[in-house]
Amino acid sequence: MDDTTERHLPGAHVSAAALSRRLAAHHILGHEVRGRYPESELLEARDLARRWHETGVEAELRRRTGSRNAVVRTQVQDDEYDSVDEVTLGGMTVRDGHGAILTFVEELLGVRTSFEELMDRALAHADQENHSTWNSVNILLGGRRDEATWTAAAALRTDPDPSRRLFGAEVLRLTHLFDDSDEDAFAGPALDMFIDWSAEETDLAVLTEVLVALGEHIDPRAEAALLPHAVHPDARVRRAVAQGFSEWSSPPALSGDARKALLRLIADPDAVVRKAACCTVAGARDNDPVLADAMAAVLGDADRLVQLAAVYGLALHNDERCVEAARLLGPPQRGSLEEEGYLDAAWRYEWRRDRP
Repeated sequence: MDDTTERHLPGAHVSAAALSRRLAAHHILGHEVRGRYPESELLEARDLARRWHETGVEAELRRRTGSRNAVVRTQVQDDEYDSVDEVTLGGMTVRDGHGAILTFVEELLGVRTSFEELMDRALAHADQENHSTWNSVNILLGGRRDEATWTAAAALRTDPDPSRRLFGAEVLRLTHLFDDSDEDAFAGPALDMFIDWSAEETDLAVLTEVLVALGEHIDPRAEAALLPHAVHPDARVRRAVAQGFSEWSSPPALSGDARKALLRLIADPDAVVRKAACCTVAGARDNDPVLADAMAAVLGDADRLVQLAAVYGLALHNDERCVEAARLLGPPQRGSLEEEGYLDAAWRYEWRRDRP
């Protein structure tokens, strides 16, 4: 599956490729900012961000406006991946992403903030999915790729607070994901830990993160650890399993057990799970006709995105059934990169089929 498709799955974790691009963009942006502003201005920005972060947006707004009215909070998209709360009071509107700004500016200044302090910043927003501070802190710590950070994150595995376990799991996942060295020193320890962790975790959010991490490992043991969760009662967990199966974990094609699980997940009661399973089968390029027939069976699905994902999968499998299905679905919705990507695969199939 291409990561343009993956990142638009509701509730999906950003793909490995997209995360790597974000890390690279973060470093490039940091270099540009350092060259544009003197240290004195960066220090001033750091102190201002710290004041807003430590005081809290609502308290700081009340101090500045003197208003005792109720605040108005609205969750807004901060960038392509992150969200924040936009807070309005007394005619002033501020976004609550100061923890992310503080983290970024400290890094620009060469300040190595402790694991504990960064964790506290992130945990202040643990209940807000994809909050910019949570994501910024995790990406920063995952990008450190050092033993001290690994040890601190691994120690959270047995913490009684599920938010802290979730934080630790994400840092560990990104530490391995961002390790592009030839040695890949964190691959073995990460896989061993996530295999054991997946068998004992009870919190749904943490379990989902652990399963996503397993799906990023090129090892049959990762697939074996994913399989028991393919029938989990929670759709988020089944979605993580559907996304985790791939040729990576069972080269050169999907294993028999993975095929059986994906066939079941393509017919899952949850539309997002069905869609994720179709996309995984599409990306696997497994030529088993049973998988193509399963995708064809959901071309008439009640959910348009499931239909589109099936078209996408059939197109990548060079299956003629994608052509008529794409025609019936009509043009992509205006502004939907996701729909454009799915339908473009069908158009490309036609081009391959018809070229001399």
